[in-house]
Amino acid sequence: MSLKIISRAFAQGKFIPDKYTCDGRNVSPPLAWTNVPRAAKELALIMDDPDAPSGTFVHWLVYRLPVSQTELQEGIPPRGSFPNGARQGVNGFGKIGYGGPCPPSGTHRYYFHLYALDSPLNLPPGVTREQLDQAMKNHILEEAQLMGYYARK
Repeated sequence: MSLKIISRAFAQGKFIPDKYTCDGRNVSPPLAWTNVPRAAKELALIMDDPDAPSGTFVHWLVYRLPVSQTELQEGIPPRGSFPNGARQGVNGFGKIGYGGPCPPSGTHRYYFHLYALDSPLNLPPGVTREQLDQAMKNHILEEAQLMGYYARK
């Protein structure tokens, strides 16, 4: 069995509800995962939009997720760290935490990438995508993806 990520808010390849976007409440969607590899020491999540006009846009960075955790509830607050050790980085809007889909035009794809890592990441709260990518380099055991679409009305 391989790592899998799902959301009860939307299915793979379907539209993300307005509630989770800049046109709604802009809260993070609920996510759940299964089949974390036994060798994993930590999980990381990156949400991005590869269709952004200026290149891939980062919407959310969550890292240092314990392997015992199997989900993220809806509406994760925008703070740097949590009691379980999980941390959030800076999104493309320049803020810590989740920033929902808000495409300037057209329909965009939004990917939630879940990574199982073979080593804990010793990163402080508020890192950038580049810093997270560098820390994960050569430590990714497995990746799962969930993709949803969004277009502004």
